[in-house]
Amino acid sequence: MSFSEFDSLSRNLAERILDLRMRRGLTQAELARIADVPRSTIANLESGTGNPSLINLAKISSALSTSIEMLLVPPVALCKKIPADSLKTISRLGGEITITKLLPDPIPGMEIDKIELNPGAKMRGVPHAAGTREYLHCIQGEMMIIVSGESYQIARGDVFAFPGEMHHSYENAGKGKAIGLSVVAIAPVGTN
Repeated sequence: MSFSEFDSLSRNLAERILDLRMRRGLTQAELARIADVPRSTIANLESGTGNPSLINLAKISSALSTSIEMLLVPPVALCKKIPADSLKTISRLGGEITITKLLPDPIPGMEIDKIELNPGAKMRGVPHAAGTREYLHCIQGEMMIIVSGESYQIARGDVFAFPGEMHHSYENAGKGKAIGLSVVAIAPVGTN
């Protein structure tokens, strides 16, 4: 890596930390307290002169609710259109189930998917880390959610909340397509 590439990373880091801190209405001292780093570390990084350790980068990214990668990339436009055909879509059971990833930019600890189930389709969910919460909002049809062997029917407009670490599955026992929005708030590792 050349000096200009390092300089670019330092500049990106400085701009991203300052921008995110200001958007959250934090002073340098407040961010330093939340991240558990000296205020001088924040000041040096925002000036572009700091050379942070990996642990300090991790602490600051966590305090700003972003990833380390997002602190190092050039600032992105605040608004952007994501065309439907560019979203990652997963098809299962020969097209009976379609999952569309609705977050094209990674947000640590968050997943949002659109789940489409044709009539009769069943899908097993993947248990998450302990402490994770999952919310399923039915936007079309009816869905049955089975959590640890217990069934719950949700209709259009309903939201069903459950512990994401439990074994769960989704079913469409109706006559039309069922569509739900799944929001998963993943618990940070080591919070139990």
